Amino acid sequence: MTHDLVAALRPLLTAEASAEAHASGAEPGDLEQAVWLRLLERLDAQGPPADPPQWLRRAVRSEVRRTRRTTRRERRYEGCDEPTDDRDHGPEQLALDAARRRALHAAVRRLPGRCPRLLAALLSPQDLTYREIAGELGISQGSLGPERSRCLGCLRRLLTAEVAARELRG
Repeated sequence: MTHDLVAALRPLLTAEASAEAHASGAEPGDLEQAVWLRLLERLDAQGPPADPPQWLRRAVRSEVRRTRRTTRRERRYEGCDEPTDDRDHGPEQLALDAARRRALHAAVRRLPGRCPRLLAALLSPQDLTYREIAGELGISQGSLGPERSRCLGCLRRLLTAEVAARELRG
């Protein structure tokens, strides 16, 4: 009985949750999950509802109201304007990060063909768009993705060989 009920209600629940989610600020999947949980709890306590589609609609709307109430009660933490950043920003970590960036840029410069210019543009702090990079390199925007993939493959092989060589030296 439960499997048949779930199979029959799934399309209706998906449609109802999608329709109501925007108004509550919730994700449709979260609403669906909450309603399925309510249904399982009800099946355990009272058995299946007399009119499952009607029950499902009421349950979705009830979850939407609960979500709205919860959202209204939640307050932003006043002591912080930025998201929490758990990374260590001490001098040692900054030095290690800078050394990694230098090693990466040095490896990029050793790549063949257009790869150094392409990857340097992608790594640029200016955060260039594909259109800007294609214009700067004089290639079509459509060939940028495949070219980037080839260059990253070359870089991966180069770095893998270097790491393996360092480990052998001991």
